[in-house]
Amino acid sequence: MSENRILIVDDQKAIAEIIAKIAESCGYSAEVTTDAARVLERVDNWAPTHIILNLKMPGVDGIEVLRHLAARKSHARIIIASGAGGKVVDVARQLGVERQLDLAATVLKPFRRDEMRALLERLKVDDWCTPDALKAAIDDGEMILAYQPKIDLVSRAVVGFEALIRWLHPRRGMIAPDMFLPTVEENGLIELLTDAVVDMVIARLTAWGEAYNGRIALNLSNRGLRDMSFPDRLAFGCAAAGIDPERIELELTESSAMADPAMTMDILSRLRLKGFWLSLDDFGTGFSSLSRLARLPFSEIKIDKSFVRDCATSQESRLIVKSIIDLAHNLNLRAVAEGIENTAIQEIVTGLGCDMVQGYYIAKPMAAERVLQWLGDWGRRSQAINANQATRPPEPEAPSAGAPLGTMTYDG
Repeated sequence: MSENRILIVDDQKAIAEIIAKIAESCGYSAEVTTDAARVLERVDNWAPTHIILNLKMPGVDGIEVLRHLAARKSHARIIIASGAGGKVVDVARQLGVERQLDLAATVLKPFRRDEMRALLERLKVDDWCTPDALKAAIDDGEMILAYQPKIDLVSRAVVGFEALIRWLHPRRGMIAPDMFLPTVEENGLIELLTDAVVDMVIARLTAWGEAYNGRIALNLSNRGLRDMSFPDRLAFGCAAAGIDPERIELELTESSAMADPAMTMDILSRLRLKGFWLSLDDFGTGFSSLSRLARLPFSEIKIDKSFVRDCATSQESRLIVKSIIDLAHNLNLRAVAEGIENTAIQEIVTGLGCDMVQGYYIAKPMAAERVLQWLGDWGRRSQAINANQATRPPEPEAPSAGAPLGTMTYDG
């Protein structure tokens, strides 16, 4: 088993020692330091695989530590644990992502022991997740795709599916992508995995034939955007299978789109010229230059689920969602809300003018074998809902604000 070494950086010694004991119970080797200035010495000499970092410490703060870790090109999985406000933690996380660090999780203090234990178990790297094992898994077809639908809010029609990678491990079963994608990217396997996903998507579109004539979206990684040969390889694969490029959509995150603007513009423009659709994913979590964003040939903006999920309870999140929808429409792009978990959230984003939605309330990611049956079921439900709405008597029109009282009917 690969050794998991965790460095806990916290000026509150008692809390740091509690985390260390939890980590050791999960199989980690743990070290504690209450002196942030000593962190870099331990990173250089001990090479921790994981770092738990408190943001607010005397002498040097966690933001500064993140900057030094990025300069050293650290591959450690970083967990930010802080009692600072949620906005500060979110900004720190985004700064780490922008600097190509592996920001695995954020934990707000005070935390519960069982939550910390579950997190450390999930982030542990074992011998099943080595570069050699991952390469073999890709070559042997253990990587599979699950499909989650995207729905038009007006017509209720299915406008596409997002293909989500999973590892069907022969011993461990289904493994989520956050457990293995960092190792894929850090060890130069992303091109191999991307090509495998493209092959699976093209094969699936071919197999479905006329039963499904919509789009499939696949995610393009930050490192994938540095591969100048990718547009030609993708176009060649579609041409060989007789698949129209317009049936494939490529999703990339806001931070990856802005990492190298010149190269991004080169690759994305070539993809768009070849007919592929482009989607800006997780919008609202990065620090985009809107002038650069406006120049990139995107087809739609997907609003990050963290804002969508909170818009039913947070006025601030609702305003952010509304602002992103307006921005998308002003740029002649479609707006998609991710993370729709219940009817209340769907009704809110509908009222805010969103075009499409995706989330568990519509459907969870499903195996390819279930998609066609689900499409039939969804079509029948949508027809029934549309028929019911057509026969419902119209709502009485409310008087406009400021209308003279004489225009209002008095009903006693």
